[in-house]
Amino acid sequence: MRIVFQRGSSVARSQQVTLPANVPAAPASRRAQWLIVAGWALGVVAAFTCYLRLARTRAVDSDGASQALQAWNMLHGNVLLHGWSLSDVSFYTTELPEYVLVEFVRGLNQDVVHVAAAATYTLLLLLAALLVKGRATGRAGLARVLITVGIMIAPQLSGVKIFLSSPDHIGTSVPVLAAFLILDRAPQRRYVPVLVSAILGWAAVADTLVLFIGVLPIALVCLLRVGRGVWRERRWQQQWYYLALGVGSLAAGVAAELALHVIRAAGGFVVQSPAIRLVHSVGAVPHTATIAGQGLLLLAGADFLGLSRGSATAAVYLHLVGVILIGLGVFVAVRRFWRHLGFVDQILVTAVAVNLASYVFSTQAGSILTTREIAATLPIGAVLAGRMLADRILLSRYVAAALLVVLVGYLGGLGSELTQPPAPAQNHQLTSWLAAHHLSSGLSGYWEANVVTLTSGDRVRVRQLTEVGHKLIPYNWNADAAWYDARSQTANFVVLVPGSSEYPGFTNTSAVLLTFGRPAHVYRVGAYRVLVWHDNLLRDLPRFGSAY
Repeated sequence: MRIVFQRGSSVARSQQVTLPANVPAAPASRRAQWLIVAGWALGVVAAFTCYLRLARTRAVDSDGASQALQAWNMLHGNVLLHGWSLSDVSFYTTELPEYVLVEFVRGLNQDVVHVAAAATYTLLLLLAALLVKGRATGRAGLARVLITVGIMIAPQLSGVKIFLSSPDHIGTSVPVLAAFLILDRAPQRRYVPVLVSAILGWAAVADTLVLFIGVLPIALVCLLRVGRGVWRERRWQQQWYYLALGVGSLAAGVAAELALHVIRAAGGFVVQSPAIRLVHSVGAVPHTATIAGQGLLLLAGADFLGLSRGSATAAVYLHLVGVILIGLGVFVAVRRFWRHLGFVDQILVTAVAVNLASYVFSTQAGSILTTREIAATLPIGAVLAGRMLADRILLSRYVAAALLVVLVGYLGGLGSELTQPPAPAQNHQLTSWLAAHHLSSGLSGYWEANVVTLTSGDRVRVRQLTEVGHKLIPYNWNADAAWYDARSQTANFVVLVPGSSEYPGFTNTSAVLLTFGRPAHVYRVGAYRVLVWHDNLLRDLPRFGSAY
């Protein structure tokens, strides 16, 4: 109860006396906070449920199966993946621990890939929402979150494969956004550069993309801030935070490279060197820029190029709004870079620029299939759009209402995707036939190998081969040297299968006959040909990692 004395002495007239209230407001405030936390938790559960259902509409292939088999090996004691030759991205400190946890609970099966993909994208959406909100509250905070979540909430078409399938760079954005969130929320204390650098170094062991979306953007922005601060104030001491953060981020990149060498020296896994070079000439840039542009449309679910008009593709055209919002967010951030733009906002726009530049000016942009290399631009660009545009959108009720209608359309598109039936894993027909005919150990191409091993629960083991000259050798891409040891392993069949536009087949019969001789039996299983011998074919293969 509040009592104010307004009459009486001059002292009473000049002062107000406030008595303690009978009912404190603290419990109500705590209830409101718990309701907010419950709302966020409910949103996370709902998102994970939707994305798990959506992930199951896409077939598991050998890329996802490879990571699942690596995690299974780690779970059974081979923590450093001794004997493994991985791809050009290890995923060792990002997705692989996630796969280990899922397999610990669910065992080895194709759903491991779906569960991990849904968990990754849900966590990414949550971090993006927290980062875009910043310290904004009320309508401003809500508008920021709705813009960013709206852009990301409903992957469409090929975007579903990139975001909700095998580990493919999108998971790398999770630790990077976590580092940005710390920079945005934490005060400028000495522990912050250490913590952020540790996160970046840990993530860079898994994926060198961290250098382009985390390490270099932070280092560049810190360098600019230190230079500008020294130029204006002539005091190095005032710039200690940015100096420590910039040096720490660069040190994190170096430490990650050293960690990979240490793991290899200790007998652990080997990572393939990426075959990436700068473009040969400036004349190639328009082509790579065109691929990058189409890739950005694909990531945002708006790749309308080549689609026929109709209700089935209406959601794709609607996603152009998200692309426009990201473009406007980047434009506003660039214009305000030196004026009224916060530290984290500068890092975000620099991350987008560095990631796109590294893609456009290199041989990565060979085709639309390499769009995964710029997958991080979607969550980072969506966060930038929310932080830059929310206040402007709130000034116009008509624009806000229109965007809410678009968001409803996105949710409708997501609902349509969720009605699709679950997709069986690739080569499921082959897996069933081999298991039924008690053929448990064989050889084939990359896209027919690990996925069969995974979906059979390791009961049917198919190991991958590649062609060198006119003969076959073990393919050391996401493979374990122990698989080809003829002293402890066997293989008595080879699977031949035609390929498709996305997945090359394994069809060189002459190379198979030259390497292993004539088979004892040949079976046709749909599009597959299964050649069976009575010998251990591994004895006819060269040592793992060697070539003719």
